[in-house]
Amino acid sequence: MLNMRSDFTAQALIREAALRLFADHGPDAVSLRRIADQAEVSPALVLHHYGSKAGLREAVDAHAAKMFDELLDPANSADMAREVLAQGNSGSIAEAFARFFPPDSPLPAYLRRLLMSGDPAGERLFQHWYEGTLAMLRMMADKEMITPGEDPGMRAAFLLANDLAVILLRRPIENAVGVDPLAPEGLTRWAAEATTIYRDGIGTVGAATGESLSHPHDKET
Repeated sequence: MLNMRSDFTAQALIREAALRLFADHGPDAVSLRRIADQAEVSPALVLHHYGSKAGLREAVDAHAAKMFDELLDPANSADMAREVLAQGNSGSIAEAFARFFPPDSPLPAYLRRLLMSGDPAGERLFQHWYEGTLAMLRMMADKEMITPGEDPGMRAAFLLANDLAVILLRRPIENAVGVDPLAPEGLTRWAAEATTIYRDGIGTVGAATGESLSHPHDKET
C-alpha cells in the first residue's frame, strides 16, 4: 500500500517517475502534479522530499550523471577495451549502454534530450565520452590493433558520433530496419556491420559486381 512505503522508496519512485516523464516530454512540459500522479504519491510528498520541481530536476540530473559515470568508470572502460582486444567487437558506447541498462530504461531517452537540447550537462557528458573514446583508440593503437590515423582527435569524434547515433536515432532506426538497435538482435546486427565497416571499409565491390545491398533481415515493403 502507498502509505506503507518507506521514505527512501517513495523518494526513489518520485525520481524515477520524473526521469521517465522528463525523458519523454522534457522537464518544462511536465508539472509537479503529473509527476506525483505517475509515482502514485501526493504532490505534498514530492515537495517534502525535493522542495520544488527545480530541486527534483537537480536530483534527476545528479542520478543520471551518476549512472553515466558508472558506465564510464575507468574500470568499466578498461574492461571494454580488453574485450575489444580479445574478441574483436566494436566496443561501442551503444553496446555499453545495452549491457549496462535494462531495455526499458529511460536513460537513453534522457541522454538524447540532454545532447540535443544544448544542455550544459549533455555537453559535459559528450566531452567526457570523447576523451574516453580517444583514450581507447590510443590504447588499441599501442596494441597495434588499429592505426592511429592522421587525425586521431577527429577520428575519435567520428566514431563517437556514430556510436551515439544508435541512441539518438533509436526509434527511426527501428522503424527503418524493423528491429530495435539497442535490443539484443538489433545490437548484434549493428555491431557486426559497424565492426566490418571500421575494419574493411565500404569499398566498391558491390557496385562493380552488381551485388544487392539488401539484407536478409530487412523488412519487406
